[in-house]
Amino acid sequence: MSKSRGFFYPRSATGRASLIPPPPWHYSGDLLTIEYRTDPAAVAELLPAPLEPAAEDPGAVALIWADWQSCGESGEELLDPVRSQYRECFAVVRCRFEGRTYSRCVYIWVDKDFALLRGIHQGYPKKLGSIHMTRPHPHGPAPRLVEGARLGATLAAADRRLAEAVILLEAPTEKNGFVNAHPMAHHRWLPAIDRPGDVHAELIESAGARFEGGTPWRAAASRGASIRAASISGSTRILLCSAASIRAIRRNWARST
Repeated sequence: MSKSRGFFYPRSATGRASLIPPPPWHYSGDLLTIEYRTDPAAVAELLPAPLEPAAEDPGAVALIWADWQSCGESGEELLDPVRSQYRECFAVVRCRFEGRTYSRCVYIWVDKDFALLRGIHQGYPKKLGSIHMTRPHPHGPAPRLVEGARLGATLAAADRRLAEAVILLEAPTEKNGFVNAHPMAHHRWLPAIDRPGDVHAELIESAGARFEGGTPWRAAASRGASIRAASISGSTRILLCSAASIRAIRRNWARST
């Protein structure tokens, strides 16, 4: 019998069937970030022990749309774009562990299987969804990255619209936002197949090894922007906000993990 090879499922004799390559993984993409505040108690409900709410601004939330290209160390996926390109939308809060502040992804939707599996391996609670973002372009009718440009983003899952936003670019800014600015604190869980409980559970810290990014833009949310709760995700009160409390940022960046 041959030896099974490959970083992750499905493993095969050659290893090439694996859905994702081994790390390090590299990412390039455009991000649209909506920062807002909600009831701190709604955030606390989503933080399993031993995590605690952040000491400062515990109700702060970032809802982030991202249009990615990713690859392994060889970069071969970039020349086969169906294996490289994907979009996702995720909600991030801040938390505290042993006196240090962390970011934590509490909900995330993605539109490709390889990104789903890679995220679950890293502790991201990924689900499948439909994610779309306006793509700026220097020619034609698409918006440019200039003052007054309007960009939109939508998220749906299981045939239900979960979030939508339209932002108005105001000016370049120095910061990308503060909610998603810390190392991630994530749980990796593997439920037992023959009994209740988990056979593996760990709390991990993760962060990008390298980062380079373009100039972020500050933006305002247009009237009518909404972030909706949906019953398909259980308790989703964290996704409730009003347009008046939204702060939006758009950026492009690249990172390696």
